Amino acid sequence: MKINNIAINYIQYGNKSGKNIVLLHGWGQNTEMMDPVGKRLQEDFYITNIDLPGFGKSEEPPYGYTIYDYYEVVDALLKKLKIETPIIIGHSFGGRIAIIYSAKKTVDKLVLLSTPFKRSEKKKTIKVKILKIMKNIPIVNQLEDYMKTKIGSNDYKSATPIMRKVLVNTVNEDLTEYLKQIKASTILIGGTLDTAVKEKELKYAEGIMKDAGLVLYEDATHYAYLERIDQTVKVIKKFLEN
Repeated sequence: MKINNIAINYIQYGNKSGKNIVLLHGWGQNTEMMDPVGKRLQEDFYITNIDLPGFGKSEEPPYGYTIYDYYEVVDALLKKLKIETPIIIGHSFGGRIAIIYSAKKTVDKLVLLSTPFKRSEKKKTIKVKILKIMKNIPIVNQLEDYMKTKIGSNDYKSATPIMRKVLVNTVNEDLTEYLKQIKASTILIGGTLDTAVKEKELKYAEGIMKDAGLVLYEDATHYAYLERIDQTVKVIKKFLEN
């Protein structure tokens, strides 16, 4: 389906008489990464699993989208599909979009899987410091984009030029205030070994949200929901019963 002039791929399955669940995957992923959740919920719910722009079978955005552009795409798609007041389940990058959507729109319930929401403030490595120095040197500064591909994160290195801009726009956006605006009951799921969103950040999010609970898996990583998939689905099912 064409949304904002780009083709968006999505799949739908499950119980058409059940409530709508919308699945939003993480960075560099696609619908397949969220299917382990969707397939286990399809008996009672109608699942809409979306390939976000630039991932899976969806087209790449025409420019460096911000997280707000992604929100607008999801909003427009759900309107075309006539999905109102959905349950949204988002992992990481998809969770960030879910935060904005849930703050701006009415949702039934929200599940955030290992979702970072603060501005990325990693300590500068010596390589990054060198790059900053090089930017001020004539001629050498023309190689800035090339150097970023050599010293950046794995996500940055593997991305296309447009998607690199998207990544930079995304990690530099702080969504703390949006968390405070969410009225829907929310469950946060994460792992103690997650380096992208630390335990203390998840506890902070739980504390500032109107109605949120935290489930933290010991010795689980950024993909805690998959590493404990059976437990995750049990938690979600129980959460959606109320």
